[in-house]
Amino acid sequence: MALIINADCINCGVCETECPNEAISPGDDIFVIDPTKCTECVGHYDKSQCITVCLSDCIFPDPAFKESRDQLQEKYARIAS
Repeated sequence: MALIINADCINCGVCETECPNEAISPGDDIFVIDPTKCTECVGHYDKSQCITVCLSDCIFPDPAFKESRDQLQEKYARIAS
């Protein structure tokens, strides 16, 4: 499942630099996560790095993009190639 940043985002930018897939970017009001690039760090780390470093606890699973760990691994393989 891709992740999403909610309105509690304080625009600190810490998450953007931690994303190995470059899925996080500045949006109009808050940072946003591109669901086509987000693998929840599957293929890179054991835990989602953006969630780990988030100062405002505003990053959650996006219910609009439900994916299994296997699907996230497949997405990682497509992105990495």
